[in-house]
Amino acid sequence: MKISINGLHKAFENRVRLGIMSVLAVNDMLDFNSLKDFFDITDGKLASNMKALEKEGFINMKKSFIGKKPNTKYYMTKKGKKAFEDHLKALEQLLKSQK
Repeated sequence: MKISINGLHKAFENRVRLGIMSVLAVNDMLDFNSLKDFFDITDGKLASNMKALEKEGFINMKKSFIGKKPNTKYYMTKKGKKAFEDHLKALEQLLKSQK
C-alpha cells in the first residue's frame, strides 16, 4: 500500500517550528520571550526557527519598545495560516488512511 504525503509542508517537519505555528494559530500575537519560555529553548534556537518561518512568509513580526526595552511580537500571516491548515488536513488524511 502506498501512502501519500502530499500536502505535508517541509517547514513543519521541525518540532519547534510545528510548535511555533501551533501556538500562533491559537494566539493572535506572542512576544519572543513568551515563545522562548513556552518551549524552554535558547534564544538562538528560537531565533533560527523564527527566521526559517519568516523566510517562508508564514510569520511576521511587529517591533516596539516597552520603556527602553525592545519587544518583538510575532504573528501568523494569512499564507502561514493556510499552509498550516493544509498541513494539518494532510496529517488528518494520512491518519484516516491507516484505519
